[in-house]
Amino acid sequence: MNIREKQEIWEKEYLSPYASLSTNSLGRDREEPQCDIRPVYQRDRDRILHSKSFRRMKHKTQVFLAPAGDHYRTRLTHTLEVAQIARTVARALRMNEDLTEAIALGHDLGHTPFGHAGEAILDQLHPDGFKHYYQSVRVVELLEKNCHGLNLTKEVRNGMMNHSTSRMPMTMEGKIVRFSDKIAYINHDIDDAIRAHIIIEESLPAEYTRVLGSSPKERLNTLIHGMISESTGQPDIRMPEEIEKAMLGLRNYMFESVYTNPVAKGQEKKAQNMLEVLYHHFMKDFHELPEEYVELVTKGGEKMESVVCDYIAGMTDQYSIKVYEDLYVPFVWKVV
Repeated sequence: MNIREKQEIWEKEYLSPYASLSTNSLGRDREEPQCDIRPVYQRDRDRILHSKSFRRMKHKTQVFLAPAGDHYRTRLTHTLEVAQIARTVARALRMNEDLTEAIALGHDLGHTPFGHAGEAILDQLHPDGFKHYYQSVRVVELLEKNCHGLNLTKEVRNGMMNHSTSRMPMTMEGKIVRFSDKIAYINHDIDDAIRAHIIIEESLPAEYTRVLGSSPKERLNTLIHGMISESTGQPDIRMPEEIEKAMLGLRNYMFESVYTNPVAKGQEKKAQNMLEVLYHHFMKDFHELPEEYVELVTKGGEKMESVVCDYIAGMTDQYSIKVYEDLYVPFVWKVV
C-alpha cells in the first residue's frame, strides 16, 4: 500500500460524511496514472501553485491601482488569505482540505490586469462577454502549460467556476471557498481603505460592527466562528442569519464608499482605455500575438475575440503598460 492509498483510507475514516473523498472524485477530462504520494485534490493544488498564472497574480491589482505602498493587497495576497480562511473552516468541519485549498488558490486565476476595471472593459469588448470565473476555468483547462491545460479534477474546476455570490458550487468545499472569498475581501479591503485614508474604522456603520466587531481581528473571528457553528454536522455551508446580513451590509457599504471612490478608482478609466486600445490592436494585427495563441485560432478553432481576451487577461498590470508603451509611445533615442 503506497502513501496515497493510506491517505485515501484516512479520509474515509476521519472526514465528515459530507466531505468530498478523493476516491470519489468525478475525475479529469484526460485520464492519467495516479500519483503514489498525493491524492487527486492535493495534486491539483500543487499544479495550481506551480502554474505561471498563479505567479502572475502577485502583480495584478486587487482594489487599489498602483498604490504607493508595500502593504496593499494584490490579487495573490488576496488569494492566500482566502485559502487560509477556507482551510481553517474546512479543518474545523472535517472537510477535504486539499480540495478546499485547490479551489481557493485557483479561484482568481482568470482575473485581468487592473482588477474588476479590466474585467468590466473586456466584458464590454468581447461579443460573448467576459467573466473572471469563466476565465479562471479556461486558464486551467486550456491556456496553462503552453495551451495544454492543467487537467484538473471536475470538483476543483466547479468550485473555481462557482465561487461568486450569484453561483453555487456542488461540493461543501467549494461552498466554504465561496464564503471565505467574501470574508477575505471585505475585511482586507477595509484594512487597505483605512491605510489609504479613504475611510476610518469609526465610519463603518454601527449596525454592522455591533454584530461583527470593531476591528479586523474581531470581524474575522465572528465570521469564521459563525460559519463553523452554523455548518457543523449540516449538509450545507451556512452563516447565522444575523451575521450574514451584517456581512452583506458591510459589503454594500464598501461598494458605496470604497469600490467607487475616486481615490481608489481614479486611474481606472485610463487603464480601461489602454486595455481597449490593446484589444483593438490585436484584433487587427492578430499574428502579433505569441505563436501558441495564434495557433489556438488557426489550429484549435477558438474565436479570435476570445484568444485576444485570453492574452490581455493574462497580463500583469505592469506588463500591459509595457506592451502599450512599446506599441504606441515613442521611445527616446540618441546617436552614439
